[in-house]
Amino acid sequence: MADRFPVAAGLRGYGLVVAMWVRSTMAYRASFVMTTIGNFAASGLDFGAILLMFSHIDALGGFSLAEVALLYGASSCSLGLADLMLGSMDRIGQRVRDGTFDTLLVRPVPVLAQVAADRFALRRLGRIGQGALVLGWGAAHVDVAWTLPKALFTVVMVVSGAAIFASLFIAGAAFQFWATEAAEVQNSFTYGGSTLLQYPPTVFATELVRGVTFVVPLAFVNWMPALRLLGRENPLGLPGWVDFCGPFVALLMLTGAGLLWRAGLRSYRSTGS
Repeated sequence: MADRFPVAAGLRGYGLVVAMWVRSTMAYRASFVMTTIGNFAASGLDFGAILLMFSHIDALGGFSLAEVALLYGASSCSLGLADLMLGSMDRIGQRVRDGTFDTLLVRPVPVLAQVAADRFALRRLGRIGQGALVLGWGAAHVDVAWTLPKALFTVVMVVSGAAIFASLFIAGAAFQFWATEAAEVQNSFTYGGSTLLQYPPTVFATELVRGVTFVVPLAFVNWMPALRLLGRENPLGLPGWVDFCGPFVALLMLTGAGLLWRAGLRSYRSTGS
């Protein structure tokens, strides 16, 4: 049955492993609450820096504080969701080095599901909650006439952004089959990319904006859809329909990451290879 429905088997296996870690976490509820609050506070330091910056300026790259908060909140929520679901993917290199990856291969659960759910950290809800608060505040204070389609578009932006970050987690983990010390490279595209997207595209060089649009399309996490919401022109002069491409970019990136994962898994030759 698992061979006929690999996706269903993977999701079921992922859910079982996640449930195990959640039960383990809830056994120490006071610790869970404190670590979640700590995660909330630590992730809020970046926005604290933005608030400090805006105490001396009125606009950043032509964007108001509320508009930057919208960018920040969307990026933080997207990364938080991907980090919650796949945040342990960067441990692949360590598993390959110490030989513990072999144990995943003999279990009747897809390897990707096991790796994704490994050490599932519920405390990462703190980052999502903090990002959601900033996103809500920014959405309430930007000059946007909110309608149901625009609200749904914002939800799609966050979910598509999470899928894009998830593809980077998977691709980075796959790369560690060949370069076991590549965890920091992965983090530079995920956590580093999120930090980049917290600021308006107008403060960066055009070459950088092109790079995160056409090479590693992080711009579709929040920049492109947010420009549509805020009624701003695309800094690259791209047509308006590009702002709606987030879900399609996410699907393409997830497909590519999945193929890269399969290639990496097939190339694995156990410890010492």
